[in-house]
Amino acid sequence: MAQQVAVVTGAAAAVGTEIARVLGRQGLAVAAVDRHEPRLREKAEKLAADGLTVRAFPADPALAQSAQTAVAEVERELGEIDFLVNAAAAQRLGDVAEYRHADWLDAFETNVTGVFLLSQAVARRMVPRRRGAIVTVTAAVGVPRAGASAFCAASAAAAMFTRCLGLEVARHGVRCNVVAHGALDTVARSVPGAAPKGTIDGLPDRFRTGIPLGRTARPADIAELVGYLLSDKASYINLQTISVDGGAGLGA
Repeated sequence: MAQQVAVVTGAAAAVGTEIARVLGRQGLAVAAVDRHEPRLREKAEKLAADGLTVRAFPADPALAQSAQTAVAEVERELGEIDFLVNAAAAQRLGDVAEYRHADWLDAFETNVTGVFLLSQAVARRMVPRRRGAIVTVTAAVGVPRAGASAFCAASAAAAMFTRCLGLEVARHGVRCNVVAHGALDTVARSVPGAAPKGTIDGLPDRFRTGIPLGRTARPADIAELVGYLLSDKASYINLQTISVDGGAGLGA
């Protein structure tokens, strides 16, 4: 994978940063994309200081012009894009009855529109080259979660979009897959009453199952799978949604 180029969105957050680290260690040149510029540049500089080829490209994937400009800049500065990882996410928790319309729109703009715009811009370049792979990182899509309706709905939409795109571009040698994760250790601790014991053991009053493996997910659990799916070792894996949830979804 040396000398190849990967775009990673949401690279200023824990999962996106870890994905950039894993891909950098695999020899890729990584274009780190995020709308939070100061934090993005800090993370990219730290990864670069570790000897990895990681460059910051501040942009908002949910804005058409920003997404197109970022993709053009990456190709101009790093070379042709071989891989895209859609890892940007907005999680706005709350029960439906009290949920704000603005939070609903933000969840779909970040988790769905951003995936569409970046994937479209990159796929347009991959198709004529007849190579490439796209991975979209979402929340677990098989199990409903009380208090997370927007995040779950947006994740399901992003996952299905990615698989539909994969069906369209497969004949051009481009693969598309989804990594659907469960509770993250970086997030679970910030949810009142849910972590760490409630998330792991389950919350019966919220109809939420626990985690059979007895722990929440680490960013590396997700990043390593993303790295595998982009590699030649996964060259025949396509249109799949793979859960990384410690068994919390019971295989649903």
